[in-house]
Amino acid sequence: MIAIDTNVLVRFVVEDDPVQTERATRVFRRAIEANDPCYVSDVVLCETVWVLETTYKFRRREIVPVLESLLHASHLTFSARDCFARALEAYASGRGDFADYMIREHARSAGCDFLITFEKVLLKEPGFAAP
Repeated sequence: MIAIDTNVLVRFVVEDDPVQTERATRVFRRAIEANDPCYVSDVVLCETVWVLETTYKFRRREIVPVLESLLHASHLTFSARDCFARALEAYASGRGDFADYMIREHARSAGCDFLITFEKVLLKEPGFAAP
């Protein structure tokens, strides 16, 4: 198994550089052909969302389907698919950043009742609390 960095994943998603897009596509194609999934870390997922939002100006409604396709791709594996799925669901309907929801879901998986935060927009959602 190999791990995928943010820049490879972003290039594959946005397809804005033909040479790098082809190279990224080859990596995924080889993984599919070898039935050997590529590992995508939580950090890469969070960075990917951040890059899509800030650099490419994607809106949440454009990012959610990208994340859904990644989540369901048979050639990708994640450290905590269940946390990713719950964070994606919260991101799709919430007002917080994707990373905030990933942090909350990992905290919940670790047995935490709340994620303590100063972010007021999150305090209206379950699993977040003020200090």
